[in-house]
Amino acid sequence: MQKFIFGLTILIALGLSISSCKNKKEEPTPVKTPEQLAIEDLAGESSLTWTVANGGSVTRDGRAETNIYSDFEIRFSGNANSKTYTTENSNDLFDNSGNWSFVGDDLDIIQLAGTKPASGREISYTRSGNDLTLNFNIVVPSGRTLPNGAVAGSYVFRLKRK
Repeated sequence: MQKFIFGLTILIALGLSISSCKNKKEEPTPVKTPEQLAIEDLAGESSLTWTVANGGSVTRDGRAETNIYSDFEIRFSGNANSKTYTTENSNDLFDNSGNWSFVGDDLDIIQLAGTKPASGREISYTRSGNDLTLNFNIVVPSGRTLPNGAVAGSYVFRLKRK
């Protein structure tokens, strides 16, 4: 009789544990907004570093300038509340660090805060896997020169994920 009660108790406990597993509902994965996806293109889950090294290139007005920026790196960090960047070896084209933002509702155009020539410009970007391309123009009004030398032109930075 004790064996029967013990077996029945185990059978009931097993049945309860199986039924309690069936009642658990998985939380649905939250859908990301277009802005969240655009931030992840540049900064990944928290930050990504992009570099000219290992196959990247830089052109200005169609002329190769990779040798000037061969060690250039830009690191984008971002989330819904904060978007920052840092650079290395930019030859005074970019600030060492600052904030970045999307331009209006265009999630494929960013603007960097700072005082260097690339700051305050609309920079369009495209990402394909481990490649990031930045396109921007630096225009000098007639009769003016930039303090950093002759940097005016149409730039294309083809960067690789570090």
